[in-house]
Amino acid sequence: MRRMGLSHGRMPDEALLTGLTTGDPELAVAFVRRFQRTVFGVALAVLGDPQLAEDVAQQTFERAWRHAQVYDSRRGSVRSWLTAIAHNLAIDTVRARRASPADPEDLDELLGIVTETPERRALADDSAERVRRAVAELPREQARALVMAGIYGMTAREVADAEDVPLGTAKTRIRTGTLKIRALLEAEEKR
Repeated sequence: MRRMGLSHGRMPDEALLTGLTTGDPELAVAFVRRFQRTVFGVALAVLGDPQLAEDVAQQTFERAWRHAQVYDSRRGSVRSWLTAIAHNLAIDTVRARRASPADPEDLDELLGIVTETPERRALADDSAERVRRAVAELPREQARALVMAGIYGMTAREVADAEDVPLGTAKTRIRTGTLKIRALLEAEEKR
C-alpha cells in the first residue's frame, strides 16, 4: 500500500486488519495506534481499573491478530468488531473477579454515569456519544436490564431476580433493548 502512495495512517481499517495477518510489523503498529484509545477506553469503562484495562487491551489486539481472517465487514466495521472483542474480554474479566454481584439499587445512578461521561472519556470518539444517545432513548426498564447484562455481565436470571420480574420479562427487556440500540446505531451510521 505504501508503494501506491498511501501512508499507514490513511489506509482503510480493513486493509490494516488484513495487513495484520501478513506479519508486517509496520502495519501491526499502525493498526494498534489507530485503535488503542478506543480499545483501552472500552476496557476501562467496563473495568474501572487502568491496569486491568491495559491487560484487556493487549488481549484484544492479540485476539484480533489471531482471528483477523474471520472478520466479516458485512457484520460491522473493524472498530465495532474490536470494541466487541474488548467489551467481551472485559466482561469476562469482571465475571472472573466478581466476588459479589452489583447492587441493583445503585443502577439508577450507574445508568446515569454510563449514559454520560465515562464512555466519552473512554472511547474519545463519536461512537461513545452515539451509544449514550441510544441508551438514553430506551425505556428505563430496558436500559437497566441492558446495563446489568452488558456492563455488569449479569445473566438474564440475575437480572430477573434483581428487578423482581419473571425470567422471560428480563430476557425480553435485554433482547429488545439490544435490538433497539443496534437499529438506532445502524440508522445513524447510514446517515
